[in-house]
Amino acid sequence: MRPTRRASRLISVLSGSLLALGAMTAVTPGAQAAASDVSTVADALKKSPVYVDPAASTQLSAGDADALTKKIKDADKPVMVAVLPADFPKQDLFTDLRTKTGVTGVYAIRLGQQFDARADSRVMSQDAVKNLTTSVQGENVTTQLNDFVDTALRNASGSAPSAWGAGGGGDSGAPVGALIGIGAVVVAGGGAAYAVSRRRRKQREAEQRAALEQLRVVVDEDITAFGEELDRLDFHPAEPGADDAMRADYERALDSYEKAKQFMAAAQRPEEVRGVTQSLDDGRFSLAMLAARREGRPLPERRVPCFFDPRHGPSVTDARWAPPSGAEREVPVCAADATRLEDGVDPMVRTVDTGYGERRPYYDAGPAYGPWAGGYFGGGILPGLLLGTVLGSMMASPAYAADYGSGYGDFGAGAGYDGGDYSGADFDSNDFGDFGGGGDFGGGGDFGGGGDFGGGF
Repeated sequence: MRPTRRASRLISVLSGSLLALGAMTAVTPGAQAAASDVSTVADALKKSPVYVDPAASTQLSAGDADALTKKIKDADKPVMVAVLPADFPKQDLFTDLRTKTGVTGVYAIRLGQQFDARADSRVMSQDAVKNLTTSVQGENVTTQLNDFVDTALRNASGSAPSAWGAGGGGDSGAPVGALIGIGAVVVAGGGAAYAVSRRRRKQREAEQRAALEQLRVVVDEDITAFGEELDRLDFHPAEPGADDAMRADYERALDSYEKAKQFMAAAQRPEEVRGVTQSLDDGRFSLAMLAARREGRPLPERRVPCFFDPRHGPSVTDARWAPPSGAEREVPVCAADATRLEDGVDPMVRTVDTGYGERRPYYDAGPAYGPWAGGYFGGGILPGLLLGTVLGSMMASPAYAADYGSGYGDFGAGAGYDGGDYSGADFDSNDFGDFGGGGDFGGGGDFGGGGDFGGGF
């Protein structure tokens, strides 16, 4: 009697496990103790979140490694852990491992008795990784890795790589019984884990599409308003008195208008709207430069737009203002709103649809408006401007970072990749590699300035 297709697949999986087991037992003791290279570690982490080097197998038991793996997979977060021997090469270790693994995520390494971690800022901020890493120093390896992972899973953005849910697992140096157990888990539960991961991804994608459509209305209003400004502009490049500088300003304004339309048409995620509003800001500043040249006035300094409504154009000064029940702060304002505030009159605030049949100031509306504001005001000053507002509170939460990115709209290099996405070598090594400037364990990449892995903890 011929075996069923399902039985054939089961036989194939078990045969593969036995072959791997035979290969493992055939290795000589000396080879078994040899440390892996970075490529081996990277290949393993592509398939499973935890890797234990054979030469470091006494540090973390197979059972503890399996439990850590299950915890990370169940949480569906891009957190990776490697346990390596003390003599593993440290130079550029994090950067090389991130490059060869290619997965946007959090990377934690226990190297001998030392521990360190790095992350793509898209997934977790450098300050968060630094503080978390510092908090687990001095703990034994099992406690340390579990404590780190527990907190990282709560704070990391994005989802786990789909390959983890598909049932692949790297060689973690586990003994025979563990390999057979892993094979059984793969056969019985791999499909279910993959289905859960895929369902979460689809749900998140649907939420992002809905947020983008909500945001599209506001952005289209901005683009239309700028187009109307260009239509009202009484300027022709060949008119008497027009010079090359004026024509260049006008050309930049037109280019910004076209770029804004192109960026919005191509946007697939809310955070991609930042490029649209940046282009509109550039265009409005070009028009301000053109107006000053034509009127013989001093050229304006480059300032961010009016806080209350970027359609008012570049700000001309800063004024004191406080949101309802919030602390007073200085905000950039246009001349008209500065006069209103001086006269005790409310400024002309940009209102947007909240999705509940009412319009409210953008800073008291939904979270999707963070990228929109980030393009106009950048990541540096936005937290202070939005302090005490609904949008500011949302942006400060890990849940916001998971859906819209971190940094109050400043999404940084590699913004197109979410946690768990495969970016390959497309990442900013300075952004990922270290917090002290060295980019590796041995060259200033510690947090205390000691100059070596873990120094200064």
